[in-house]
Amino acid sequence: MLARVICLAIGYVCGLFQTSYIYGKKNGIDIREHGSGNAGSTNALRTLGKKAGALTLLGDCLKCVVAILIAKMLFASHQGEDLLLLELYAGAGCVLGHNFPFYLKFKGGKGIAASVGLLVAFDWRLFVICAVLFFGAFFLTHYVSLGSLLAYLGFVVALIIFGQMGTYDCTQPALYEMYGVAIGLMLLAYWRHRQNIVRLIHGNENKIFLRKKR
Repeated sequence: MLARVICLAIGYVCGLFQTSYIYGKKNGIDIREHGSGNAGSTNALRTLGKKAGALTLLGDCLKCVVAILIAKMLFASHQGEDLLLLELYAGAGCVLGHNFPFYLKFKGGKGIAASVGLLVAFDWRLFVICAVLFFGAFFLTHYVSLGSLLAYLGFVVALIIFGQMGTYDCTQPALYEMYGVAIGLMLLAYWRHRQNIVRLIHGNENKIFLRKKR
């Protein structure tokens, strides 16, 4: 239990690096006072342009990768299911730090870009599945939020399928704990996107076009 708490704390500290907030401050604005009002890569893209969006996405991904790598090094003596769980807890902590940074009055992003870093560092196969779901939904609809929500659902479903197939070589209790953490992250993402979900239902969600319309 102590190791789990430590990994959550490591992740939370890494998640406090708010890429879009820092980039916005360098450009004389508080990103949270513009656009959708959150410190995430999509709002950075809409508010500050493609460069800001790309840098925010990269920075938010990397901080979660770093959190998981630190957990791996710190608990290198742990093997198998224990280490996998600790990696997942570190990633979850990073998402929490990104979403709820204490020094910004707990007003951060929605955790999608940080979650991409979690997938990359935890299991690249999950990343590929989620990337296909995200880009498929995005290029068909131009809704970033819809792609993000589908990708998170795909993450949970794929993790459970892989787990039950024996991919992670874990005991069933350990797998159940992994599923619980993943489901918790998905529910958090859906809650953070609750306004987007309402707009999607009513058909007035903002679309993003990577190319200018002629």
